[in-house]
Amino acid sequence: MFLFSILAVVSAALLPLAATSQSSPSAGSNASDQAEKTYKYEVYAGYAYTSLNQVNQSRYGLQGVNVSVTRDFGRYFGVTAEGDFYNKSFGSPEVIGSTIEPTVTSVLFGPVLHANIYGHFGGFVHGLLGGEHTGGEKQTPNISFAGGFGGGMEYSFTNRFSLRTSGDIIGASFSLTGNSPQLGYSPHRTWDSRATIGVVYRF
Repeated sequence: MFLFSILAVVSAALLPLAATSQSSPSAGSNASDQAEKTYKYEVYAGYAYTSLNQVNQSRYGLQGVNVSVTRDFGRYFGVTAEGDFYNKSFGSPEVIGSTIEPTVTSVLFGPVLHANIYGHFGGFVHGLLGGEHTGGEKQTPNISFAGGFGGGMEYSFTNRFSLRTSGDIIGASFSLTGNSPQLGYSPHRTWDSRATIGVVYRF
């Protein structure tokens, strides 16, 4: 009888410990699920720079803004739509013999592959296609087909907020300034380097 009493006391003492041990994996599982949570959309806005190789005798690049929206399909693949506008130079004049300040506007779309690299750090690569307009220099055509590729790095402060820096090379095809209909406005393909740094928000 005494033995049964001892067993009953021991069982009663261990019961709360058993309950705690059963609830711990669940809490850990919830934390893990939260850490690996993915979002369908992300928006980006940041400061941007582009070179100006399509303008004759250009000396300086332009600075402006870059914004994008990405629809993610799972943890690694997404589709991006982005736009940028550049109208501030790093020096004056940007173009030898020109009193007009050029502007560059582009709208580009394409696939993106992204992944976590280590800890808070992640990376991505993308390919982009769309159109580009160079204003202020009477470029022909008014809007050129444009496209290129690039990538970047991110540092995640939380699941939703990240700091991103990226670089691209974007090609377009404008005729040289001074070209004429008699010359058929022959295209002149150029490649501009771009760089941007800004903030990502996921939802």
